[in-house]
Amino acid sequence: MKSKALSILSNDLTVKGSIVSEGEVQLDGKVEGDVRATSLTIGEEATVDGEVISENVVIRGKVKGSVRARQVQLASTARVEGDVIHASLAIESGAYFDGHCKRSTDPLSDKPAKKTEAKAADAAKPASPPPTSNAGESKPAAKAVANDPFAAKTS
Repeated sequence: MKSKALSILSNDLTVKGSIVSEGEVQLDGKVEGDVRATSLTIGEEATVDGEVISENVVIRGKVKGSVRARQVQLASTARVEGDVIHASLAIESGAYFDGHCKRSTDPLSDKPAKKTEAKAADAAKPASPPPTSNAGESKPAAKAVANDPFAAKTS
């Protein structure tokens, strides 16, 4: 059995491309690409612009992209802009998280949902055909609301 040493990417390092490791990675620099590791720590000064996939991830820095991990910890200094798919999630007070989170029993095999153009086109269609006007009669047009349960109802 091979011993897997900790890989450290220091704060003066910028990587353009993906990083894949079967061991533990501590990231203190900048990565413009996806990061996959068994265990990943993203330091306070670190930035990842891409998808993060790991068994265990501790985020203290910035991630702009989705995070998929069994255990996710967002430290108070974390800034995550993207969806988080997890089995276990801990968020410290002060952490910034802008995205959706989804619990999954196997987050590493789940693929992020992609919107299709067909779904977007369906959402843009009005719920009913526009009203027709009778000769000389003027009625205000009804507002169409596409599947919004929180839309304000007006009468």
